[in-house]
Amino acid sequence: MPERLLDRVSKRYLQGSAQAIRSVNSTIIDTYWDIGRYIVEYEQGGNVRAVYGKRVLDKLSEDLTLRHGRGFSRSNLSYMRKVYTLYPICEKASHKLTWSHYCELSKIDDDAERAFYYHQSINDNWSIPELKRQKKAALYLNLALSTEKLDDLVRLSEQGQAIVKAEDVVKDTYFFEFLKIPEPYLVSETDLEDRLIEALQPFLLELGKGFAYVGKQYRIVLNNTVYRVDLVFYHRILKCFVLIDLKIDDVQHYDIGQMNMYLGYFATEMNTEGDNPPIGIIMSRERDDLLVEHATYGMSSQLFVSKYQLYLPNRDELRRMLDEHLSTLDD
Repeated sequence: MPERLLDRVSKRYLQGSAQAIRSVNSTIIDTYWDIGRYIVEYEQGGNVRAVYGKRVLDKLSEDLTLRHGRGFSRSNLSYMRKVYTLYPICEKASHKLTWSHYCELSKIDDDAERAFYYHQSINDNWSIPELKRQKKAALYLNLALSTEKLDDLVRLSEQGQAIVKAEDVVKDTYFFEFLKIPEPYLVSETDLEDRLIEALQPFLLELGKGFAYVGKQYRIVLNNTVYRVDLVFYHRILKCFVLIDLKIDDVQHYDIGQMNMYLGYFATEMNTEGDNPPIGIIMSRERDDLLVEHATYGMSSQLFVSKYQLYLPNRDELRRMLDEHLSTLDD
């Protein structure tokens, strides 16, 4: 069989399969959205008490199941109704997401938070497991806590996370719960580094969009002395190296000085034409903000000190912190 013919037929088959999946997905979303609309319009018509009373969804589920079989559980009908109410006709649900995405998004009560995950799922092509994981990791709450203006928070909810500068790819806190490290267990820096590389896919997801892995314990030589950067990535959108140093204890001033030296080396020795200045991120379990402020005085604005946690955050506490943060932005 000629290889060229095989490739052409195979490519066309894959294209057709993808088109069929998109078409089916669009039909499912439109159908379920319309069913949700029918339910809401019926409930608003004043006839509910006369016919079904408070058991409208229970009875509808029972009747539809008898007529059409599976797929019309009360839970499914509830999702259809809720998705319609969250995405009314003036802003009908996008076909870029699946129905499962909308079911997951409908579980978010806060409008701004739901809008953020909606746009982020489209922008970054998140799968359902990725969407669930970012919700559990409270990505929106963490990003919102780092905003300094209400306008920034509005843009976050209306457009998702834009990546145009170094600050846009650095989080205040990273969560490594995917390593599944038992709570009493104390990891060394080397152990933590090895575990992160073994779990590279979820680690890249936690870092965010655009990161490409370059290497670990990246060797550089200065004045006949060998230094090693814990982790090196390249950011495809910002077109720059991203250097990461892991610390299991509090970050110290000399850690910051060393990272600044790494940034200088990569900027002068590693960058090629078209590369932008490198970004440095020191990740530590604890951080003294005053020490960091003084230790980074006059240094590159591309150097950041972030925290990491081995377990997912307390969402209620983060929500309370965000409410307090918003009150300060209003002042």
